[in-house]
Amino acid sequence: QVRVEEAGGGVVQAGDSLRLSCVAFGGTFRAYAMGWFRRPPGKERTFVASIGSSGENKHYADSVKGRFIVSRDNDRSTVYLDMTNLRPEDTAVYYCAAARNYRDYAVTARDFDDWGQGAQVYVSS
Repeated sequence: QVRVEEAGGGVVQAGDSLRLSCVAFGGTFRAYAMGWFRRPPGKERTFVASIGSSGENKHYADSVKGRFIVSRDNDRSTVYLDMTNLRPEDTAVYYCAAARNYRDYAVTARDFDDWGQGAQVYVSS
């Protein structure tokens, strides 16, 4: 089992940037894919981005392409989500997750085994 912890949420204005980070404890971090999901207020949780074990395979939701970048530092067991040009509709709780059975491609919630508690991001207009 892997424990993941998010950090970096906060309140920003539209157009601002924000970086989320997620540290994984346990397991072999460089062996599995990591992902980010979000749950806007009153809505379902949706996929945001994922990154393969080596950092070379990245996937994004259409709504964040060109604005968000996912990256990872395997030496620090950390995955990042750099968010730019934030919009009010990006307001959500952002969750980090580990897909221990997938090395390169994981984009649906059922692919992921271990979830963090979430980090709140609020974007004001």
